[in-house]
Amino acid sequence: MRETARKILPEPLVNTLRDARDGAKMLAAWPEATYHPWRRDSIRKLNALRDTHKGERCFIIGNGPSLKNTDLKKLSGEFTIGMNRFYLAFPDMGFPTSILLTVNDLVIEQCAEDLRSLPIPVFVSWRGRKWIQPAENLSYLYTTYDLPRFSGNAAGRLWEGATVTFVAMQMAFHLGFTQVILIGVDHSFASQGKPNTTIISEGDDPNHFNPAYFGKGFRWQLPDLQTSEIAYTMAREAYKKAGREIIDATVEGKLTVFPKVHYESLFK
Repeated sequence: MRETARKILPEPLVNTLRDARDGAKMLAAWPEATYHPWRRDSIRKLNALRDTHKGERCFIIGNGPSLKNTDLKKLSGEFTIGMNRFYLAFPDMGFPTSILLTVNDLVIEQCAEDLRSLPIPVFVSWRGRKWIQPAENLSYLYTTYDLPRFSGNAAGRLWEGATVTFVAMQMAFHLGFTQVILIGVDHSFASQGKPNTTIISEGDDPNHFNPAYFGKGFRWQLPDLQTSEIAYTMAREAYKKAGREIIDATVEGKLTVFPKVHYESLFK
């Protein structure tokens, strides 16, 4: 039906109708995402965190195989943002990340107990309330698939941009960081297929730093790298406009949106 409409209707009209549909969906979800007691508590906690790290730097840690060639122990004492199942690296690192984010429904559903047990602040999508109930370490983020934008207010609506890394960039902005450094954001996957398609892993995971990350039997979605690049470009421009920056220290990463730096040079 959607493809038929694209063939029959002018593209501007198709875009207008799509935006109207997405706006209606967001409007319907907004009251509960704003006034539900669980979200009100999260909004209060998020507002208290705003600009608490003004002028500082932080590291957003992706989950790519390049982390196997990255000395993560150097991050001890740095503010770090882990994502999805990065907690699997905590034992080898010898310390946890400062916070952890996950907004993917499949990750939250399958890893809810792991997330609840982490000894650090954890931020999950408001949709994730279906699988993970409130906990002392937990805050709910109102994230959506629709109506693209970059927001520096993590207490409000955040566009997901097809990657939790974009949500982490918005969170880092909310916290006040002047410089954000990416590592492990390889922007390259061995698994191929239609973006956003849900598949079931048949064995060891070749796309992440740990073969058990999305190991055998784990349900996950194929990446949408094109939409991610659109989101990353939004983030780059928002940071630049605010006199801040995002730089990329991923070892041999394929992402070209941000300026590159050598990881080891950041600790001299």
